[in-house]
Amino acid sequence: MDRLSEEGAYNELQGYTLTLRDPAFIHQHVVDAWMAQHADETTKPIGLAFALIGLYLHLEKGLTGREVQLAHMALGRSRKEWPRFTLPSDRGSLTAADVMEKPPGLERRRAIDDWASSVWSAFGDSHGAVAGLVKEYEAEIRR
Repeated sequence: MDRLSEEGAYNELQGYTLTLRDPAFIHQHVVDAWMAQHADETTKPIGLAFALIGLYLHLEKGLTGREVQLAHMALGRSRKEWPRFTLPSDRGSLTAADVMEKPPGLERRRAIDDWASSVWSAFGDSHGAVAGLVKEYEAEIRR
């Protein structure tokens, strides 16, 4: 397969994960990884905060995409002013295009996790703040 443009690969990956209709809803990890990897100074704080919270809940706490989606919904009801996170210059070594180069099935699922992990690692300076947000809103997330 020719190397797809990154945005084209993301769009194709979204379509792929949505058609899976899997109970774990891995689509959520794709959305969170993309948002964190492509956030800029114009990104609304809630967008990056939710992406980082989603990556944290999945990679550090083992939540499925469906569980992360439910946590996002609960957090959205709780509102607050979400913090701005420092944007690292390096956002991870993997991209949606790398994921799409993997064959559908287990290899692509693993690639999604590898991509999410790569992006999460790039935000290492924010890990403590994200964990603090999750702790602060733990009651809402568990509802």
